Amino acid sequence: MTQESAATTTLTLRDARALITAAMTQVRHSPAEAEIIADHLLDCELRGLSFGGLARALSVVERIRATPAPPGPIRAVAETAVSATLDGGDHVGYLVGMRALDLAMDKARAQGVAVVGARNTWYTGMFSYYLEKAAQAGFAGMIAGSGPAMVAPHGGSEGRFGTNPIAFGFPSTPAPIIWDIGTAAVMYGEVILKARLGVDLEPGQAYDSTGASTLDPAAALEGAFGVWGGHKGSGLAMVVQLLGMMTGAAADPPGVSDCGLFVLLVDPGTLTDAENYRRRVAAFADSIRATRPVEDGGAVRVPFDRSVACREEMLRRGTIEVPEAVVAGLRHEAGLPAAGEATEHG
Repeated sequence: MTQESAATTTLTLRDARALITAAMTQVRHSPAEAEIIADHLLDCELRGLSFGGLARALSVVERIRATPAPPGPIRAVAETAVSATLDGGDHVGYLVGMRALDLAMDKARAQGVAVVGARNTWYTGMFSYYLEKAAQAGFAGMIAGSGPAMVAPHGGSEGRFGTNPIAFGFPSTPAPIIWDIGTAAVMYGEVILKARLGVDLEPGQAYDSTGASTLDPAAALEGAFGVWGGHKGSGLAMVVQLLGMMTGAAADPPGVSDCGLFVLLVDPGTLTDAENYRRRVAAFADSIRATRPVEDGGAVRVPFDRSVACREEMLRRGTIEVPEAVVAGLRHEAGLPAAGEATEHG
């Protein structure tokens, strides 16, 4: 293992999107489904979260190829005017998450509040991706997600929680205020990518199957990840797991499966003047940014500021850097020739 960065390939945004969609259509996704997945993964890349970008596309393909049975329909198994529970049919979570979000926004428009749960899905992605869309539509919201037990509680070295992301979003201008974290010391996608590239984890992030600390991502995948935030983060991880389980998801599903997705949206207009609230959120965020920094510190930021700035810079640049091994793997899975390789008619 090494701490060195892996060699990368420069892709235009158009080529990156095309590569994802080509790989997704090779594993039973329709062009429309492939585009939904590609948009989510490319947004991860634009925001500097490469483990959730093209590398995740390769993991999606590998998971589908390892699952003989095709997914079933995404369907509502319970529904009221303000709520619904979806069975994801074992579809990848980017598709299930968008279905849950659209349903929640429809109900929140009609009733002012909505709660939608989804189960029997996997790889639900960045919750901030969904909350940005909700906030742009005027909603405040929270999303929490449970998953397979791979994170040890504080003081332990065996997995009991998922990596359990939780996020909150609020409408504001020019961009929404979104706080999106995972409750693990390292996210599953990061560990998978480092294992793929032969790169070490950071000290204190994981344990092997015997409970000993490890830097080896492959050993961590057989053991457990550490929890984020000590006993406070461990408590939050437990709460998120319980919210995910409220959808009917298992406490400890096998492998990469049955993640729980809990979506809560609120129209601020049910409680106050919605436009006035949006302006007050923006003013409050500006007051945080204007906070006097500590000595020798940089400017104070608000959550999601970094993502917005990074995405704007990437869009100006028009290219992203992707590990060569990931690009080669995706081209193979998409049935494309290796980079630089001539086709039969080339």
